[in-house]
Amino acid sequence: MAANTLMSCGIAAVSPSVLSSSKSKFATSLALPTSASSSSRFTMSAEWMPGEPRPPYLDGSAPGDFGFDPLRFGEVPENLERYKESELIHCRWAMLAVPGVLVPEALGLGNWVQAQEWAAIPGGQATYLGQPVPWGNLPTILAIEFLAIAFVEHQRSIEKDTEKKKYPGGAFDPLGFSKDPAKFAEYKVKEVKNGRLALLAVVGFAVQQSAYPGTGPLENLASHLADPWHNNIGNVIIPRSIYP
Repeated sequence: MAANTLMSCGIAAVSPSVLSSSKSKFATSLALPTSASSSSRFTMSAEWMPGEPRPPYLDGSAPGDFGFDPLRFGEVPENLERYKESELIHCRWAMLAVPGVLVPEALGLGNWVQAQEWAAIPGGQATYLGQPVPWGNLPTILAIEFLAIAFVEHQRSIEKDTEKKKYPGGAFDPLGFSKDPAKFAEYKVKEVKNGRLALLAVVGFAVQQSAYPGTGPLENLASHLADPWHNNIGNVIIPRSIYP
């Protein structure tokens, strides 16, 4: 009797944490025997919000799946797959954008806001890291970008394998990161986590530039560190006249 009681307590203590993991192999609920005729059930919970039930269509199999979909956008399977693909592509663009914003400003070559001012000047010449870009007038650059993106999107649209659309491999994996399945799964999670941070960083860059027009993130950071009491989000929301 005592042994059975200890075993039941041990299962009850372990099961909630096990079931809350996105890597759990268990079903969404588990019935545990008790002395009464009724059974206790532990529901698989979303990791982003303790106690919040995990949507049934987010089973933890996708990289970075923490059961987060409060507006239930992914209820339709076709939409969910499209959202996964779109998120990953946007993550990759954001991870390219963040160093593209920070590095030129750190090198003293101007910020990302100034970098696009040439486009508003008739006959303006595009530059990159201070050097003129060949065929660097606005119509030519727009035409090149349109053709390049159209070609890439066409190639992606004709691929029907959902995994290959997100992780094409081959020439896009020159270092062979996808060769080891276990490592590849780990890299997928790391990629989407870093990509989500990059997406937030890009939004932060845009908000900072809107609050302080014409400035870059490093300039904003230096300004904040020089006077944290006055140069912060409160300076935008609260009128400066009431600051001490």
